[in-house]
Amino acid sequence: MMAEEHTDLEAQIVNDIHCKEIDLVNRDPKNINEDIVKVDFEDVIAEPVGTYSFDGVWKVSYTTFTVSKYWCYRLLSTLLGVPLALLWGFLFACISFCHIWAVVPCIKSYLIEIQCISHIYSLCIRTFCNPLFAALGQVCSSIKVVLRKE
Repeated sequence: MMAEEHTDLEAQIVNDIHCKEIDLVNRDPKNINEDIVKVDFEDVIAEPVGTYSFDGVWKVSYTTFTVSKYWCYRLLSTLLGVPLALLWGFLFACISFCHIWAVVPCIKSYLIEIQCISHIYSLCIRTFCNPLFAALGQVCSSIKVVLRKE
């Protein structure tokens, strides 16, 4: 009974991960593109005081920039969004696979091996250096420094 409940819970968690609802309104919930790709007309084109173009030119330029940026992004995301999503999904799957099956086991193996070496190193330090430094401490303990102003 308990194993059956555990299997049902695992199946529900896996199902929840793959069937998660996506937010079509807030498409950057973690704000990863907050300052990076937010480029407006005013961020790219600005006329200093005394060097103004005609008002009509300024308005048409603003509209042209905004509309062309909007539709170019939509066209590129339509053409390349799914193939790039496939590529990035594959890349991050490969990175995850390497991390799980190669990097973490190598690090764990290294830590196990270095632990044995660290015990030997610590033993050598305690055996050879501790008596030497204790003897030097005894020799230097009788040294007195006196500072006199003449």
